[in-house]
Amino acid sequence: MQRLFSRLAVLSLCVTAWSAVPAAARKAAKPKPAPTAARGWMKHMTLQQKAAQLVFISFNGLAPNSRSREYQRFVRLVRDTGVGGLVLVNWSNGRVIQRAEPYELAAFLNRIQRTAKVPLLVCGDFERGASMRVQDTPGFPHAMAFAAAGDPELTRYEGRVTAREARALGVQWVFYPVADVNNNPDNPIINIRSFGEDPLVVASHVRAFIEGAHADPKKYVLTSAKHFPGHGDTAVDTHLNMASITSSSERLEKMELVPFRAAVEAGVDSIMSAHIAVPALAPADVPATLSRQVMTELLRTRMGFEGLVVTDALEMGGIAKGFSAGEAAVRALEAGVDVLVMPPDPEAAVKAVAAAVRSGRLSEKRLDESVARVLAAKAKLGLDRARLVDLEAIADEVSAPEAVERAQEVAERAVTLVRNEGGVVPLKAPARTCFLVLAESRQAVGGQAFAAEVKRRAPDARVMTLDPTATTVVLDEAARNAAACDAVVVAAFAPVAAYRGNTALAGEYTRLVEMLMASGKPVTLVALGSPYLLRYFPKVQGYLATYSPVPVSETAAVRALFGEISIRGKLPVTIPGMARYGDGIMVPVRTATPQTSARSVP
Repeated sequence: MQRLFSRLAVLSLCVTAWSAVPAAARKAAKPKPAPTAARGWMKHMTLQQKAAQLVFISFNGLAPNSRSREYQRFVRLVRDTGVGGLVLVNWSNGRVIQRAEPYELAAFLNRIQRTAKVPLLVCGDFERGASMRVQDTPGFPHAMAFAAAGDPELTRYEGRVTAREARALGVQWVFYPVADVNNNPDNPIINIRSFGEDPLVVASHVRAFIEGAHADPKKYVLTSAKHFPGHGDTAVDTHLNMASITSSSERLEKMELVPFRAAVEAGVDSIMSAHIAVPALAPADVPATLSRQVMTELLRTRMGFEGLVVTDALEMGGIAKGFSAGEAAVRALEAGVDVLVMPPDPEAAVKAVAAAVRSGRLSEKRLDESVARVLAAKAKLGLDRARLVDLEAIADEVSAPEAVERAQEVAERAVTLVRNEGGVVPLKAPARTCFLVLAESRQAVGGQAFAAEVKRRAPDARVMTLDPTATTVVLDEAARNAAACDAVVVAAFAPVAAYRGNTALAGEYTRLVEMLMASGKPVTLVALGSPYLLRYFPKVQGYLATYSPVPVSETAAVRALFGEISIRGKLPVTIPGMARYGDGIMVPVRTATPQTSARSVP
């Protein structure tokens, strides 16, 4: 009944949405007059410098030697070319993905800001708070965990913490919240990054994060709702290829656009485009990022959005496989975009935009509109007065104890028990249970927290950590060892990551889990990531969903298995053929502690 009311509410909202838009907003949104600082910066810019202000390049937060080629490239792009901003990304040490260190990041940004003639606008995909890109910050779980916990106030709190930490580190623009409605269980790249499949629930969390991020004027960060007009109902990773959403215009209004409208109403600062085709709105071979029908006619004119419009990374396959860096940049501006994120060749993009203005393909007025929006945002953030951060203040602004505790609370409230045949959860005899951790890769740190937490509680329990390179011999031996236990818990990492193309288990993990189920011993599967993993293993006796592969979710899963916390999460998505939206078996805290070290498993 509650779901019926939600659907009726969505329908009512969308029927009235167009009539609720003021007539003035139905004209293409025009930038508001730029503040004095922005006008001053723009007054002395050449055509090339204006074009460069719209280009944002990637960096990894490391502080290279000033004589290195890497640093000299930054100097050239920032000081000489005059790019408008930087985008923080993770980096690899050749073995595993790494995140920036807070002080090194902030020190590098101070250094590079001093070289810029106009202050740089620094951005980051802080989808789990700063922890997505920066070490030693509160490790919030993914968006879907917040929806499973069922309290937008937690999301609002995350917004406040994210804003405070971002500004302390020198980051002023957060590419979050994700406003996509994940109603396609085969989506390999949105999935747990979304708040779920109900557009009203997604909208409530989107609004909450924006309001939280804007709560303190002194710690204000720009927010960005993504990926417009909605990337949830797709089955292709746009890092690899262009995806397509085949919904009708009516369905888009009732589903995909609902959270974006909520974001606009909440005062979101920017909207990020999706590299997806939307045949109901534009030609099927044109990604939304490059479509005037989507970025101007829908977003600016019909929805009345006046803020910054920013592309998703232009180096992604959804764009780069079909267009050169220069052509993509020009087409994006023609479509109505303001900021060009991470073109594969930044200098080529700048030159192409300037050439397009000289040839008359783009008017200088159109270019100036976007430049004015970017510069106005920099002035709004006070970058004309203070572009550097206080390194000594970082310790008191980042990783506050209460934020660390709240991140753990979110993870614990999110844990959802979808299946519990025979009451396998909480565990009856942890010491006689075998725990198999299926890590994402040999170098991955995922699984370490889970194993450590199990061992801390049940020192005699057998815990085996495997990686996708494990041979058939190793996997067969693991299955035989597990057969000696009374029960088996499989902690499976099914993360959502760029360029993977799916969320299936890696290597021969699927065969291993099937062998375990065939042994006759009760198997509980813990999904650390995509909740849809149950579809591949419909015969497991127990199934726990955590919606995230981060350490706080690993700890939460162990606490749930051992009966230390009440299990109260609710599915924010449907698992086709397995579980309905809103399902979740409630289990109270265990009052008696089970025997955890009666004997060691042979």
